[in-house]
Amino acid sequence: MDGSSSPSIERTSVPVPVPAPVLGIALAALATVVWSGSFVTSRALHDSVPPVQHAFWRWVVALAVVAPFGARQAWRQRRSIRRHLGFVFLASLLGVAAYNTLVNQAGLTTPAANMGMIMAASPVLMAVFERAAGVRLGVRRVTGLLVACSGVVLLIAGGAGGTRLGAGDVWMVTAACCFAAYSGLLRRRPAELGGTGFLFTTFLLGTVLLLPAQGVSLAVQGGFDPTPGTVLPILYVSVASSAVAFFAWNRAIALVGPSRAGVVYYLQPVCVSLLSWAVLGEATGWAQTVCMALILGGVVLGAAARR
Repeated sequence: MDGSSSPSIERTSVPVPVPAPVLGIALAALATVVWSGSFVTSRALHDSVPPVQHAFWRWVVALAVVAPFGARQAWRQRRSIRRHLGFVFLASLLGVAAYNTLVNQAGLTTPAANMGMIMAASPVLMAVFERAAGVRLGVRRVTGLLVACSGVVLLIAGGAGGTRLGAGDVWMVTAACCFAAYSGLLRRRPAELGGTGFLFTTFLLGTVLLLPAQGVSLAVQGGFDPTPGTVLPILYVSVASSAVAFFAWNRAIALVGPSRAGVVYYLQPVCVSLLSWAVLGEATGWAQTVCMALILGGVVLGAAARR
């Protein structure tokens, strides 16, 4: 009797692991939804916090949040970090210092919905970078990529009042290129550079890279008033959009690769449009809804493709 009951106890006590593709897609979706809010905050703070100062304090706070989890691991990996310093520097420049500063700069003149639409072009570049590295994408994933991309193109061409590229839109195009390059770079991350240690190192180096621009901004533009209307959005982008979302995205890239995670990233214009409508009062019409349906269909098709 004892022999027949013990196997059942053992079977029920073993946890069922989450498949890597499912976990990777879920983490990519989490990062995408959280990042959507950062476009809204960039737009909301455009007249109260200078772009460089917004980015600088975002990473100072994010660094403090990640430090208890990543500083010790980064210290243990210091030899590997020195050995791959060029890689770490490039990741910090593209993903931390440049990308978010460009997004904030774009928010000065571009509606949040436009920012999300243009940023959704980055998955195409992610797929190009991954294909150039010799990774086969598969027909189904490419089809999903094209379907979602068509929704983005239609959204840009006919949404948000008949979008015409302005200075802010050009800043966003540059930001999209930086983010795509950062995501493609993560695919080549050395195995000895662990998750939280790598995250802490890039946050630290990215903050240091922003120091000269922060000094210039303070001298020329002055500081900003630390009111609830400025501090709370910065806390959001520091904790949620930086510490949480970057960890989720980096892990998603490691699990499913940049092109597959990039398909999920097409959800961003949908989330940003809904948030900008709810928070900022930016209109969303039936044409945008049709385009969003195309984006969602492409995401489902591409994300479900086999590796």
